Amino acid sequence: MKNIDTQPVDINGKSFERSGFVLVLLLGTFLTIINQTLLVTALPKIMNDLGISAINAQWLITSFMLISGIMIPTSAFLLNTITNRTLFFVAMVSFSIGTLICALSTTFNILLLGRIIQAIGSGLMIPLMQTLMFLVYPAERRGEAMGLVGIVIAFSPAIAPSVSGWIVDHYTWRYLFYIILPIIGVNLLLAFFYMKNIINLTKPKFDFFSFLLSSLGLGSLLYGIGVAGNVGWQNKISWITCVIGIVIIFLFSRRQFKLTQPFLELGVFKNRTFTLSTIIVAIVFMTMIGSEILLPIYTQSLKGFSALQSGLILLPGALVLGIISPIAGKLFDKFGVKKITMIGMFILALASFPFLMLTKDTATWWIVCLYSLRMLGMGLVMMPLATAGINALSNNLISHGSAINNTVRQVFASLGAAIMVGVMSSTVVKYSNENEDVSSILRGLNNGFMSAFILIVIAFILCFFIKHSVYTKEKS
Repeated sequence: MKNIDTQPVDINGKSFERSGFVLVLLLGTFLTIINQTLLVTALPKIMNDLGISAINAQWLITSFMLISGIMIPTSAFLLNTITNRTLFFVAMVSFSIGTLICALSTTFNILLLGRIIQAIGSGLMIPLMQTLMFLVYPAERRGEAMGLVGIVIAFSPAIAPSVSGWIVDHYTWRYLFYIILPIIGVNLLLAFFYMKNIINLTKPKFDFFSFLLSSLGLGSLLYGIGVAGNVGWQNKISWITCVIGIVIIFLFSRRQFKLTQPFLELGVFKNRTFTLSTIIVAIVFMTMIGSEILLPIYTQSLKGFSALQSGLILLPGALVLGIISPIAGKLFDKFGVKKITMIGMFILALASFPFLMLTKDTATWWIVCLYSLRMLGMGLVMMPLATAGINALSNNLISHGSAINNTVRQVFASLGAAIMVGVMSSTVVKYSNENEDVSSILRGLNNGFMSAFILIVIAFILCFFIKHSVYTKEKS
């Protein structure tokens, strides 16, 4: 326990203040992640202002997820090639330039360009933050560290629709970007003093073909899933691009196992704890993102709530998640991963089941309570499991583990939305054609939540195979 209170050291052996370092990382990541869902409730205003269709407007969100997802695997190579301090500034400056372009944009194309540049910074920032948080804390306090990470990763996208709804109701949508700019400036100033280099560079050889395969494969897969989420799985483009993406990712994977210095070390999947935890967290995360899409459809289509009101219904759950994440981290450090994960999954399953039986008259307070209870369960599951998975890797593999962990989560988040919305849409079409008395939209929503419940049960079963040990390194 002697290491708990010691300060971290940089690559030159000099100790530095952990709190300032962590603040810079978390604030930078918060700003980048909140932009993933910041425009959700603002799209109608943007459509009217710029005179664009709903399909074009959706690309402001889809392109951000797409580019961000492509950049994440590259971060593992960059973290071993460029000092982490330099990479942090590259990510944040890229994000700030994109934000400024968005704020000043007068056409759809300029706004889209700004979103793409923003996404480059975001894709680098998320795995950078996770890797550095692991390395700046000793193993016995990594649960605490990932509890803080959990606040940012899960809390940011959850509160974004509410914040966005309030801003666009009172001001122009451009304030969504104007407000962020000065905060970015403050964070860059803090980084100048507090960001230190803590990773010893190995400077691996850059394999352009691996980079190309990674970008094309992930890009095709995420694009196909995005198309399915927007227009449904019956669209041939979605299936074709998904298949192309999977084939290219397979070719990328084969190449990595042949290289002496892989672009992305896929050997981490030989580690059972890492593999299981990554899969479980990804499944749980996909049900969270999918539910955050279905619930506003329910409250707006069947209860007649505004976008802002719908966002506010999700807000208590987001607050619960923000509160429980650091607590879950400390519980993980004290009791290990097995107990806390099983309790969390039980709560998540218990709170998810009633969503299968929603009616038009279901009380709003009941929905808020159930959703908050779901987020409590997720908070007890996601970060402890993610911590256990990466904790099982040696320090030289943490950057690769973080990149893979975030890439899988990004793909599954897009897939979750596409599956749940797809199930809902196909059900609506079926019962609309049969002229059923029961609301087709309600049936669709119930079936969408049913698909989420099935996924949660699968994740629950997988939790039984997780080992209790937190700190033991497996051979990778």
